[in-house]
This record gives sequence, structure tokens and C-alpha cells, in this order.
Amino acid sequence: MSRYDSRSSDPSSYRDRKSDSGLGGGSGSGGGGGYEGNSRYSSSSKREKVEVSSPKKFDLDGLTHFEKNFYVESPSVASMTEEEVEKYRIRRQITVEGKDVPKPVKEFTDIGFPEYVMQEVLKAGFVEPTAIQSQGWPMALKGRDLIGIAETGSGKTLAYLLPAIVHVNAQPFLAPGDGPIVLVLAPTRELAVQIQQEVSKFGASSKIKSTCIYGGVPKGPQVRDLQKGVEIVIATPGRLIDMLESHHTNLRRVTYLVLDEADRMLDMGFEPQMKKIVAQIRPDRQTLYWSATWPKEVELLAKQFLYNSYKVVIGSIDLKANHAIRQIVEIVSESQKYNKLVKLLEDIMDGSRILIFMDTKKGCDQTTRQLRMDGWPALSIHGDKSQAERDWVLAEFKSGKSPIMTATDVAARGLDVKDVKYVVNYDFPGSLEDYVHRIGRTGRAGAKGTAYTFFTAANARFAKELIGILEEAGQKVSPDLASMGRGAPPPPSGLGGFRDRGRGFGGGRTWS
Repeated sequence: MSRYDSRSSDPSSYRDRKSDSGLGGGSGSGGGGGYEGNSRYSSSSKREKVEVSSPKKFDLDGLTHFEKNFYVESPSVASMTEEEVEKYRIRRQITVEGKDVPKPVKEFTDIGFPEYVMQEVLKAGFVEPTAIQSQGWPMALKGRDLIGIAETGSGKTLAYLLPAIVHVNAQPFLAPGDGPIVLVLAPTRELAVQIQQEVSKFGASSKIKSTCIYGGVPKGPQVRDLQKGVEIVIATPGRLIDMLESHHTNLRRVTYLVLDEADRMLDMGFEPQMKKIVAQIRPDRQTLYWSATWPKEVELLAKQFLYNSYKVVIGSIDLKANHAIRQIVEIVSESQKYNKLVKLLEDIMDGSRILIFMDTKKGCDQTTRQLRMDGWPALSIHGDKSQAERDWVLAEFKSGKSPIMTATDVAARGLDVKDVKYVVNYDFPGSLEDYVHRIGRTGRAGAKGTAYTFFTAANARFAKELIGILEEAGQKVSPDLASMGRGAPPPPSGLGGFRDRGRGFGGGRTWS
């Protein structure tokens, strides 16, 4: 019996198929025809030297059939003319590629989600689908592979999560020893935890069980979750391979695979682990591949993992920043940075959350220590902190008890704090992609935000591309930065600090 049939109050819109004939990916034994299973994972293998073996040829005839097309177009969507569809996509900056692309949905009622899913959506207070949801939901529900390119904060998590819940509920219940039905790979533990929070919220009405698998914490609780059986696993690649090598789970039942922030996983060197994991999953799965940027490396990986895919791009495929963020760049020398930061904080500090990005863990700790000595309520978060400490720092920051947080790029993606008012790039990042993701921690969910950036002579190679991002977003480019973009040496910079912020908030150091 499928989960969907047992829970849906009105399954007719999704039930154009066999209700009790084994829709799912099969039990641990039923789906084994084409697998090497856990035999691929040697307990003596070294994680640093992941050997990516060629995938074994799958015997598709030996795999249990499962259904993945659950989309029934509503009358209001079906009645849209091609001209109306085109106008809507232009207005919402939606670009699509692929064969038989479904029309976008304008309202939540258009998508036909089951009542138990819609109740959670309405409870969350959403007014209308975001652009990526509008086009991504019908694509995902049709069961085809999907490439989604959209900036952070665009609502992509729900774009793949709600169809995943429908997918899970249409599969047979887990049998003892079964691994998950849905696997979400994410680059950082922060993002993985954030995704699981959404799963818990929107999957509650279906009684879907999930767990989050990531390093830096004891394995015991994660192992127990896996052994009890969970339908959805959200994981970082390294810890998931640990669990597979230790035979704590398997991927035999995964029929819905999500690669979230694929560009970031490549940046972090996870390509071998991603290939090793994906090689263990049946090839007729549904794969959803999400990225904020579309560099050549991401495109090449997508070609290996996806088949006959749709592609939806929100906005331009070119790298660009959120237009709701005001970007201010000042040319400084390395020795001026701390004084500049203090003067900036005196100007903007009003109790709002301020996120300061550094390149190194040592720099994070040193600057945080100095800020606290000078009376500023700052804490730091980076990869050398224990998970317990990172969770505590993040909680203090979210609550506003410590409104200033310094961070390395571990927090640039996956950090979802809704009211970060200011982002400061104390150190300029190593790529323009990371710059866009860093400043994207503010200006989320329709809010406005401001990003301040210290730019030194050592960053001059990024000047031309940075100017392009600023100009595309309608931001002012200072004469000094424009000059660097033309190849001129950086001008000497005084200690005047950022100008024209309109508040002049000083004397803010009243915290203990």
C-alpha cells in the first residue's frame, strides 16, 4: 500500500496510476537487482583519496517499478495561452529549456498539492509561489530531471521539498533495513540543518521521518535515526559516505535525489564524493540539481548526473547580485581595516544583526576578540568550532543577544537568518560567486539590506568583474574602484570611513 493512498483526503488528482502495485523504489531486497549495495564501500578506504569506480551496469529489469509523475494540470493553468505564459515568464524573469515544458502556476491552488501539503503552506503564511516555485513545482511533479538556477533566498528549498513529500507519500512504507526514499546532498552542515527544519515543518502532516547526517558531531544519534528508518535523509557528502561504509544505511530505495548548491559542493572539492554516492543510486531515479551559478564545471557534472532534464533559470544566468541589496565598496589598505570596521559599526549599529565575513578562522577569532575588548557584542563561527558551539553562536545571533557575528565562508551559504540588516566583507572572498552569496545573507524574502566591502590592492584582479556586478544592480561605482578596474594602482585611502549612511549612529557600545 502506498503512503499516499493511506494519507490523502482527496488523492484523485494524483492517482492516475496503480494504487497498490508497488509504486515505490522497492524494499531493500526488491530493488537489489542492479546494485553492488554496500560492497562498494570498503571500511579501509581513505576519505582523502576517494576512488571513484565506474558505476556498475544496472539491470533495469531487476529494479522494482516506481511512479514519479504526479502532475495534473489545473483548468486555470491549462487555459493560459502561449502568449499569456510568455508574458508571465518575462514578468517574473523565468527562462526555461527542455522538451514539453509545463506552464507555470500563478497560485498555490493551481498546483493541486494534496490537502495535507496545502495546509502547511497556508499555515506558513505564503501569499503566492516565488518564481522558482511557480515554474519548478510542475516540472518536479512531472517526474523529470530538473536543473534549477536561482539566487539564494529565492524559495528553492520548497521548490524541491514539497514535490519530494508527494513523491514519498506515493511509495510503499519502508521495510526493516531500507534506506531513504529521498536523499538531499548539501555542501555544509548549516544548510543541511536548515533544510531538515523545513522538512520537519512541511512533512509533519504526513508523518514523514527525516534525519540530518553531517560531520562534527557524534555519530550515535544519526546512526539510530538511520537504523529506525527514515524516508528523507539530508546529508553532507563526507559523513554520508562514512555511514555507507559502516553499513548504517544504503541507497537502494532512493528514487528522488536532490543536489543542493551543486556549485558550492564543487568549490569545496566534493566532486569525487558526489560521484561515488550517485553511482550507488538507481539510474532511473528523479534528480533535481540546484545551483545559484552555472559555471562550466557545474554544467559538466549535470550532464553526467541528469537525463532528459528540464532547466529553469530565474533572472540572468550571468552572475548577479540581489537588487534589493545596497552595495558599498571602499578601497582600503590591509592595516586600515580594523579602524574602518569600528567606524562603520559606530555609524550603523542600532541593534540590528550585522554579519562580518573573514577569509580565515584565525582572522575571525582575532577580530572578534578585539571587538569584544572594545565593547562590541561579537561572536564568531567557523569550521574549527564544535557543532555545539556553532549552534550556540548561531542561536545568540538569531535572537539578537549578540547582534554581531564574524564568519568564514562556512556561513556564506545555508545561513538563513531573516533579518540580517548589514553584511560586511572585511576580507574580499576568493571568487565573485562567493561575493554574491555572502552579500545574499541580507536582503532576503523581499527585505532590503546593505553590504559594505573592504577592497584592497591584493583584490585588484576582481575589480573589473565586481564593477560589472555593481553596475548590473544599479549601484554606484566609486572613482577609485573604477580606476582599479582599468588597471590603475589603488589610490591612498584615509580613515574617513564609509560616507552617506544617513544615521550617524555612534556611541553604540553599551553591551557587556
